[in-house]
Amino acid sequence: MSSPAETLDSEKRSKFFINAISIVIPLTIAVLLGLPKKVELGEWTKSLPHAIGLINSVTSITLILGLIFIKSHKIKAHRLMMMTSFALGAVFLICYLTYHLSNPENRFSETGSVRYLYLFILATHILLSIVVLPLVLRALYFAVTGQFEKHRNIVRFAYPIWLYVSLSGVAVYLMLYQLFPAR
Repeated sequence: MSSPAETLDSEKRSKFFINAISIVIPLTIAVLLGLPKKVELGEWTKSLPHAIGLINSVTSITLILGLIFIKSHKIKAHRLMMMTSFALGAVFLICYLTYHLSNPENRFSETGSVRYLYLFILATHILLSIVVLPLVLRALYFAVTGQFEKHRNIVRFAYPIWLYVSLSGVAVYLMLYQLFPAR
């Protein structure tokens, strides 16, 4: 059994790690988006937005199932759905980073009110994706370490934001690549 000092030290390390990841990931994305010259990784990277759209869609489903399962007191099924959502988030990040490392930004070409709607969805998606990352990491940490009261408290904020980010990611994909593809 860990002493209180060891537990406190472990929590400090975990908090530092979560904070570091929460800073490094958005900065890495910003750097990749700003690269003037992209890295040639092959034609296959051009299909990554479709994989990203699919990942966001499946993540939305697993998040909703996770909520249904926890409300039904099906803890194992809830845990499976939430870990699946987290794993999908990691795969999403790899695909997203790879795409932006190797491809120029795809710009939304429509005008008028649909453009403003797209920009609103995109802006809230980006802002909330930055906000939700440390919340999700903390929620996962609290769940894994058995701190369920802290887990429940943070999930009240993290879950709806994560679900919005996932669903708005699907909306951005649909608008940019399916409904209004670049001409």
